Amino acid sequence: MKGPLFYSKILLFGEYGIIKDSKGLSIPYNFYNGALKMDENPSEEAIESNRSLKSFVSYLSNIDAELVTFDIDTLQKHVDKGMYFDSSIPQGYGVGSSGALVAAIYDKYAQDKITVLENLTREKLLKLKSVFSEMESFFHGKSSGLDPLNSYLSIPILINSKDNIEATGIPSQKSEGKGAVFLLDSGIIGETAPMVHIFMENMKQEGFRKMLKDQFIKHTDACVDDFLKGDIKSLFSNTKQLSKVVLNHFKPMIPKQFHELWKKGIETNEYYLKLCGSGGGGYILGFTENIDVAQKTLKDYKLEVVYNF
Repeated sequence: MKGPLFYSKILLFGEYGIIKDSKGLSIPYNFYNGALKMDENPSEEAIESNRSLKSFVSYLSNIDAELVTFDIDTLQKHVDKGMYFDSSIPQGYGVGSSGALVAAIYDKYAQDKITVLENLTREKLLKLKSVFSEMESFFHGKSSGLDPLNSYLSIPILINSKDNIEATGIPSQKSEGKGAVFLLDSGIIGETAPMVHIFMENMKQEGFRKMLKDQFIKHTDACVDDFLKGDIKSLFSNTKQLSKVVLNHFKPMIPKQFHELWKKGIETNEYYLKLCGSGGGGYILGFTENIDVAQKTLKDYKLEVVYNF
């Protein structure tokens, strides 16, 4: 048995901000994917994944039936037989490993599911998002539901606010373009829950809330608009501001050994770094107007280009 593939995602803009109603833009990233599988001779990873699925099944059987119901008997039977999630998506890297798993389980076992082929009205998207939020909370404590939504639909999603999301098109890539969005591998596994906890603690301070609204969300929203309009000049100017705000106010989310590198990008304008997902490790997202220059400067790091301007 092998289920369909579900892809990883990248939240280009909106990490943390979307918790407080900033805009966000999430795109599928087809480099990594995962699928539900069964094997005669499971590997260590498969056994570990199966174990985690067992606890997930009992969690799903207690989800509010008004929201979503699953064919729990079949799911339980498959998990008892050793079903696991076979995935190339790195865990703790901010590219949606649990999101792809949630999408795969919903796709195969949800009853009366909303399918990708339907006319996806805003109501349907919000319904899917709240189902996925509830499902993915098993992994993170609190989830927006966006990662699984992206993985399930495999199309870019524009978040205007909590109650207003839509499928969107993004400007087509220019393969010969020098401008690029890239992933930089920090080499460290990030944990989402502790990072979100730090953020929630900070939110109790009035100064932090004001900074979030006046600076972080302002620049995040501008970046989303610039990117969708294809206004590259303004995009880089806003990304630089966003990178500064994150360095000044989200330090715990940036691994220590990257503080200097982060600062260097802002000072030289060769690249700007931002969080990819909750931070604390995993990937760091980079924006550059000249990928050749950025690659030279960052030659000691593993870079993956995800989008060309």
